[in-house]
Amino acid sequence: MSGVGREFMLRITASVVALASLACGTRANDAANARDSLRTSSTATIATLYDSATYPSGPEGASARRGFAILAATRDSLPGYVGNSLRCFSCHIDSGRRPNGIPLTGTYARYPNYTTRDGRVITIQDRVNNCMRRSMAGRNIPSDSREMNDMVTYLAVVSRGVAVGSHVSGEGLPKMPEMSGDTSRGAAIFTARCARCHGVDGQGIPPATPLWGPRSYSIGASLARIERAASFIRRNMPFDSAGILSDQQAYDVAAFVVSHPRRDSRGKELDWPNGGAPRDVPYDTRGHKAFNPPRRLLPAAF
Repeated sequence: MSGVGREFMLRITASVVALASLACGTRANDAANARDSLRTSSTATIATLYDSATYPSGPEGASARRGFAILAATRDSLPGYVGNSLRCFSCHIDSGRRPNGIPLTGTYARYPNYTTRDGRVITIQDRVNNCMRRSMAGRNIPSDSREMNDMVTYLAVVSRGVAVGSHVSGEGLPKMPEMSGDTSRGAAIFTARCARCHGVDGQGIPPATPLWGPRSYSIGASLARIERAASFIRRNMPFDSAGILSDQQAYDVAAFVVSHPRRDSRGKELDWPNGGAPRDVPYDTRGHKAFNPPRRLLPAAF
């Protein structure tokens, strides 16, 4: 069996093990705790892994470089598939290299993977297309296209050194403490700290990202959730002085941002089909209907 074949079998085996654990009654919070433990115990960091990665020679390196270019200028590279003014690096800070800034390093090693939002095992191509539909408010890129292959090749190159199914320090966004945000306080903080880049109307002063409205991410994106937005803000904003806001201030700004209308996300009502939908998801889902009491929902106006 080739190296690629062995790696594929390892990924499928890891996915089967994950599904078996779920079948035996493993709860979602247990899985989250296990992932947090792996992150804490890992000695690898996003920065060192990325810095040690180099583009390979030949066609693979050329493909990875094209993938980077797509991530850096997504709308210009894929105008038929992007529905807003964002690019992949709008959310994946510092070209996907910033710890706790939704970094890309290591993502290739974690797929195929079972996700509760999808309720199934998804591939790395599925995960890219989740972002295209939700964060980019667009549509799926064909999984067998050169563009998709280039993006996945880049993810593979910057994930070299990360074992299949493992986690690294600084991946994703750390979970925030359970708090609530105040939109009035958030508006004041936004004006003082955020408007210089994102504009008083939240539409962004290029290259800063539009935060709501038809040019921003859809209601189905993770950052439309107040806890996820608060974690992103707490660790990464303001961009040139990240970390100066407290947990409460981050929640307040997040509450202000997510209170605004944004693009709808087609099919969002099918999310979390097996339950376990987070309570801060701002739209109704199968999971909410089955397992949670009624909530006040935010409208998607576009």
